[in-house]
Amino acid sequence: MNACFDADQMCILWFCLAKFARQAYVVHMTNIVPISDAMEMPVWRRPVTLLFVMAMSMPVAFYAWYALLNNFVIEVAGFDGADIGLLHTVREIPGFLAVGVIAIIIFVREQVLGLVSLAMLGVATAFTAWFPSLGGLLFLTLLSSIGFHYYETVNQSLQLQWLPQDRAPQMLGWIMGASSAMTLVVFVLIVLMWEPLGLTYNLVFMTAGGFTLVMAVVCLFAYPQFEAPHPQIKKMILRKRYWLYYALQFMSGARRQIFMVFAGFMMVEKFGFEVHELTGLYLINLVVNMLAAPFLGRAVGYFGERRALICEYIGLAIVFAAYGGIYWFGWGVFLAATLYVIDHILFGFALALKTYFQKIADPGDIAPTAAVAFTINHIAAVFLPVLLGLLWVVSPAAVFALAACMALISLSLAMLIPRHPEPGYETVFARGLPAPAE
Repeated sequence: MNACFDADQMCILWFCLAKFARQAYVVHMTNIVPISDAMEMPVWRRPVTLLFVMAMSMPVAFYAWYALLNNFVIEVAGFDGADIGLLHTVREIPGFLAVGVIAIIIFVREQVLGLVSLAMLGVATAFTAWFPSLGGLLFLTLLSSIGFHYYETVNQSLQLQWLPQDRAPQMLGWIMGASSAMTLVVFVLIVLMWEPLGLTYNLVFMTAGGFTLVMAVVCLFAYPQFEAPHPQIKKMILRKRYWLYYALQFMSGARRQIFMVFAGFMMVEKFGFEVHELTGLYLINLVVNMLAAPFLGRAVGYFGERRALICEYIGLAIVFAAYGGIYWFGWGVFLAATLYVIDHILFGFALALKTYFQKIADPGDIAPTAAVAFTINHIAAVFLPVLLGLLWVVSPAAVFALAACMALISLSLAMLIPRHPEPGYETVFARGLPAPAE
């Protein structure tokens, strides 16, 4: 489609989404099932099954958009560097404003908000090729980013509310593996079918976005509203006793930004990776993560969050230092690709951060703290890529040296996690203290 950006069409799209959300909410207010009763339901209608379905639906739209975006904006929309920079800035804004979820769940149940957000991501992806202009793509990117970030915020909250503590690490590992498997399917289908079938951007965007939209609608009406045993506080909270969790979230976001922005860029700039070579590296990562995620979850459950995070941060410090060594000592492409895969595996231990919070949190704090933590995690996304981009021009090795230092800071914070965290024992300094109400 070669339609230009049309504000009226955008308003109609937004109105339809709002109407759909309202109808879904009205339907589900009369179909609420306590989590304790959900185990009596068929397996396919249980809360854990819904978490798996959601985890496998989101990557179809998001990663199809991710795989085609750069080629689409250059070949069809005629973007230059300034345009793509603006696009990604807009994309990060909803992540930084994820705390807005707290205001929405005053009026909308979390499960409904999560599925409506997933539908929003699907709709925005489906119509991406219809608006090949800067204004149109900025609007759709904002829409899809709201859907993605609000879905992720609510999804993390629901996982911690619905999964029992003794099984949460293992189940989170399996959910991560299922999501990676679906992402792998998306990438493989695009790689194998793009040229032989003469696929178009519009067809792929519509198919991927439509699939996610359909699955969100099915989940809205096929599953009842599950009621967690502990009502969630519906206002923003910042508790002193969660300070270590907040600090770890901030450092995690900072490190991830460095990896997301510069690790892949290094593969292209220094080693001249072409599109199919970089995509092949993505595929290797996905296969490895799909296989490793369940074992990572089991390891967190067996060794505990403290040891898992210490292992992650020691590994990341070594990996980032080795990235710097590639520039300092001229190490080769094989090592760079290997480090890239190891980096992804180590990031899988981040599920330990979720289960650490699950163990120390008041049950009613999970939803508002998930929103606050998501915002904290994205603070670095606002300024770090720009500043480190300037440093990269001077010394790429210095960027990775800084990342290694951040990993060491995270390591020092992880050492403050108790072996068996619980309310009142959130850090090694809090032994024996009762958990405060506020």
